[in-house]
Amino acid sequence: MTKRKPEDLRSQRWFVPENAPGFSHRSRMKQIGYRREDFTGKPVIGIINTWSEINPCHYHLRERAEFVKRGVWQAGGFPVEIPAMPITEVYMRPSPMLYRNLLAMETEELLRCMPIDGAVLMGGCDKTTPALLMGAISMNIPAIYLPAGPMLRGNWNGKVLGSGTDARKLYTERCAGNITEEEWIGVENGIARSPGFCMTMGTASTMTSLAEALGMTLPGAASIPAADSNHQRMCLGCGNRIVDMVWEDLKPQDILTRDAFENAITVDMAIAGSTNAIIHLVALAGRCGIPLDLELFDDISHRVPVLANIRPSGAYLMEDFFYAGGLRALMAQIADLLHLDCRTVNGHTIGENIAGAAIINKDVIRPRDNALADTGGTVILRGSLAPDGAVIKISAATPRLLQHTGTAVVFKNYNDLEARINDPSLPVTEDSVLVLQSAGPLGGPGMPEWGMLPIPKKLLDQGVRDLVRISDARMSGTAYGTCVLHVSPESHVGGPLALVKDGDKISLDAAGRKLDLLVSESELAARRTQWKKPVSSFARGYGALYLERVTQANRGCDFDFLGEHLATPEPEIH
Repeated sequence: MTKRKPEDLRSQRWFVPENAPGFSHRSRMKQIGYRREDFTGKPVIGIINTWSEINPCHYHLRERAEFVKRGVWQAGGFPVEIPAMPITEVYMRPSPMLYRNLLAMETEELLRCMPIDGAVLMGGCDKTTPALLMGAISMNIPAIYLPAGPMLRGNWNGKVLGSGTDARKLYTERCAGNITEEEWIGVENGIARSPGFCMTMGTASTMTSLAEALGMTLPGAASIPAADSNHQRMCLGCGNRIVDMVWEDLKPQDILTRDAFENAITVDMAIAGSTNAIIHLVALAGRCGIPLDLELFDDISHRVPVLANIRPSGAYLMEDFFYAGGLRALMAQIADLLHLDCRTVNGHTIGENIAGAAIINKDVIRPRDNALADTGGTVILRGSLAPDGAVIKISAATPRLLQHTGTAVVFKNYNDLEARINDPSLPVTEDSVLVLQSAGPLGGPGMPEWGMLPIPKKLLDQGVRDLVRISDARMSGTAYGTCVLHVSPESHVGGPLALVKDGDKISLDAAGRKLDLLVSESELAARRTQWKKPVSSFARGYGALYLERVTQANRGCDFDFLGEHLATPEPEIH
């Protein structure tokens, strides 16, 4: 392999020239206390850190950045830490998904406008992984992804708790009157015991696993618990490796081929990953100029078994997954389904990275002959209600409801849902189909995680814990139930979902991959003439840009001007 020379580094265009700009750039770096030899002739490594005091998932990343810097210095590079927008699932409204593209844009522009030769991308909470990778792909300088790691297991009354999943289950029981206020406070105190993202196979753990499957992390990095000292050593390793990647000029688009994305989809099905992964993978591939049709996800799902026994689809948590062998052990079980020659950030292939990986606990990571399910956890639906596709996570659904025809109970928006869901007069039975409109990319806005519609209290009191629920929203990866999501086109733009009325019959056939509104074409045509497009919610700023340029779920919800693989010229130095 031909290695680059110091004069090939883009940072040297800032620091080396003996002119006025070069003088200014060098003197300002000396202003901080560095010497000229610290930053000239060496790779300048941008550490893009999404640490924040209001993002508990990333609270430890301020400290972890110091380990990355140490690794960069050891390898002969020059580290510079750059803060970036900390998208947090917990606090951001109306939806953190609204801001994924903003962080992607920020990452791309930070790497473009600064004297950066390579990047370590520090994230983990749901949207940060795809956002950081999207930006790095578009800039296309050497980059490595550093996952924040899952938090430790939750604990309450001797029970192991998983964030999100068990919170939802216990909240349902609280609504049903089966948990006291004192017990609920105990759950609140024990469910999140350390920094790190959700330790269930939610969107965060799914996306860090897929970043590893894509080849963008060091082997084994995806599931190291945030509180484990292995995580610190991994951070040090990222700092070491990114310097070599700069000299090798190994860039994201060298790694992220179509085969790499097929590997990621295969792993997604084997871990019963979050439904959100489909939107994010489509967006990531779009940045590489690689179209991913939804049918590809379904084709791969048919042939991939579920091996990760992790909540919400299974019994264990990510801490257990790591100590059971982690993603390398799982991928070794499905090696025959993977493209083993795909390159990764450590310079080796996927096949080389998983060679010899063994399962330590065969109940946490199942062997192929004892799979949780014979086919993947997520399937794609189409039909008269979802012409451009919809998604359902069958591994977290109630089997008897996967083939079901029921009468629609329609909520026009989330406020309508909140106002009426527990009304004793709501005309709902255990056979009903709950429908939520105006919750998609434009309707939410930002496609909030409202897809796990609550069960009406009158049904909870009868012991009902699941219904077929349909929306153009997303669902948390930690959620569960027979929830049809990402219905496209969304109701806000006049998709068939906008035309559903109370009393309509809806048919779900997960095995047949069908979702149909059983209403005549003539009736739907008449309803369409009466339909009026809702008023958009943003008149200015980033929100207005989002509403103007975001694509539908089946196209990844990226901005149409970012997902077209268009090159942006390098900035001129003046």
